Amino acid sequence: MESMSFAFDALEFLARAFIFTIGLFAAGAVVLFFIDRFQTEDAIRRNYPVIGRFRHLFSELGEFFRQYFFAMDREEMPFNRAQRDWVGRAAEGHDNTIAFGSTRNVGVTGTPLFVNAAFPPLESEFTSSPPMVIGPHARHPYEAKSIYNISGMSYGAISKPAVLALSKGAKRAGCWMNTGEGGLSPFHLEGGADIVYQIGTAKYGVRTPDGQLDDDKLRAVAENPAVKMFELKLSQGAKPGKGGILPAAKITHEIAEIRGIPEGQDGISPNRHAEVNDFGELLDFMAHIREVTGKPVGFKVVVGSPDAFEELFSLINERGEAFAPDFITLDGGEGGTGAAPMPLMDLVGMTIREALPLIANLRRKHGLEERIRLIAGGKLVNPGDIAWALAAGADFVVSARGFMFSLGCIQALKCNKNTCPTGITTHDPRFQKGLVVADKELRVANYAKQITKEVETIAHSVGVTEPRQIGRRHVRIVQDNGRSIRMSKLYPWDEPRALDTAAE
Repeated sequence: MESMSFAFDALEFLARAFIFTIGLFAAGAVVLFFIDRFQTEDAIRRNYPVIGRFRHLFSELGEFFRQYFFAMDREEMPFNRAQRDWVGRAAEGHDNTIAFGSTRNVGVTGTPLFVNAAFPPLESEFTSSPPMVIGPHARHPYEAKSIYNISGMSYGAISKPAVLALSKGAKRAGCWMNTGEGGLSPFHLEGGADIVYQIGTAKYGVRTPDGQLDDDKLRAVAENPAVKMFELKLSQGAKPGKGGILPAAKITHEIAEIRGIPEGQDGISPNRHAEVNDFGELLDFMAHIREVTGKPVGFKVVVGSPDAFEELFSLINERGEAFAPDFITLDGGEGGTGAAPMPLMDLVGMTIREALPLIANLRRKHGLEERIRLIAGGKLVNPGDIAWALAAGADFVVSARGFMFSLGCIQALKCNKNTCPTGITTHDPRFQKGLVVADKELRVANYAKQITKEVETIAHSVGVTEPRQIGRRHVRIVQDNGRSIRMSKLYPWDEPRALDTAAE
């Protein structure tokens, strides 16, 4: 009987708890009803109190469900699942072969297809791309070893453990690491990688209090042997014509100290360098930086029109090649960043697929191939992307987001909110603890090495012994009619080269 009494008491308690819970929900719904009915900001909630709140919830969840359940492997943007999965497997050191057949639609206009050779080189004939010298007129030229390197990601835009993992991974892989425009942090140096110091329009780390270039600070940075080159950032693909944006929530005391800016304020860089009003002043400014630092100097830009480069290269030939930039980094209009206005990200700037062949043509036309190295960036994260860029005329390729994926980025699209769930773009210790440097540095190195290995595989398939020998004659581009045409026909070299025209 006692057990029966206990059971009835338990049931009574559960019933009362259930009724109480229902009552709480009902009371909450009534409160929300009056809040929604009398607020004036949201018409849906005003017309459909309580129920209208589900619209916002479903909109937020829609991004999650599309990414994981509904988007096909090749559909998602800005990077699809097939691209991200390849990077993930490469970073983990896993087998990257696939079964049954490609999921890529090779009939899409613009798709590059590589021309395989009837008699490819034997394995005994394979070689790696030799180091390439950048900045022969600098006091300390840089001998760059890797064709694939880490593009600009500043400490501030990404976290301390992310910078450390990238630096250590770059050292393991033998590639360089660009600081981004946020200055040189101790974490860039700790890993021992070769460093490219980027000077943005705010001149973080080498600025006077009023934002001008400080030669003494610049000289001090250059004295560090790890710093191999300086890159003057004119513009980037995600926001041409607008400077960098770092929300105040991501500016810690340490980041403010490194950058030389106040803590607790948004870090908004000017839209361009005030000292540079034309190409003549650009060449003068770079020559000044080269003289102060003794290191190679180049600039980063997104192409709006090739006409500007015609003017630049003509001016270089007038002045003499000693005044030329040591390298030019071309960013595509499809490039990414942590925070940018949608109109600039969506609508401004040439894509790297269009810009790179045109600028490479102009460089050759003006006889500057050996003087100015061409570096390509902009959504180039898989082996085919890098092989295409080398064929189009690039000497090196750089990527930021490819290396972010190697760190474990899941494309959560939270880079600008300091809530990155993988700890890459946040300074919240709660999320940073998920990024274990000792593990991620290995992933970074594995990814860089695997990219090089598979670009070499493509090179051997088309009949050459190393990646930089891949030419436009080795690539076909799918046209609107579904047929492909050789890249060397679509973008003929302004100055014919026997190697590139032999197969035509």
